[in-house]
Amino acid sequence: GILSDIATLVSESDCNILDSRHAIYGQEFSLTMIIEGTHNAITRIELSIPEMCQRRDLLSILKRTREHTKQNLTHLYDVEFNGVDNPGQIQAITRFFADQQVSISAFRQTTSVDDETGHKMMRFKLVVNIPDDVAMPEFRYNLNLLCQVLHLTSNIIDKHKG
Repeated sequence: GILSDIATLVSESDCNILDSRHAIYGQEFSLTMIIEGTHNAITRIELSIPEMCQRRDLLSILKRTREHTKQNLTHLYDVEFNGVDNPGQIQAITRFFADQQVSISAFRQTTSVDDETGHKMMRFKLVVNIPDDVAMPEFRYNLNLLCQVLHLTSNIIDKHKG
């Protein structure tokens, strides 16, 4: 598949994949990766990936970056919100996390219509990395206050505890 072809190109170019994320959105494949190598090796991969993508009818965007700093993902949490879908909820929730210096690494929202009430319902799930210096009891309390204002329920699950 596509990942195997890209991994082969990276290896043949004398580079290493430091980090990557991929997803399928509908019928579309998305891949983000951080590759390391010498200047010449990076140049080789910059030339070979677009060629391979063109053969597979894919769009490629390449960008040189500075040295990669590995993320500390020791405090990963799933955070789920449920309730009637109203404008501004996602904005308020993502602003809350940004204000707390909590990084969002995944984001998914689904909507449906409640058969009984006819209301448009929303389910919104995040994967977040909460820094060491965030006091969890206070964080949970403030998140619950926000959810009350937004008329949502929430659940926080530590991914390392299950």
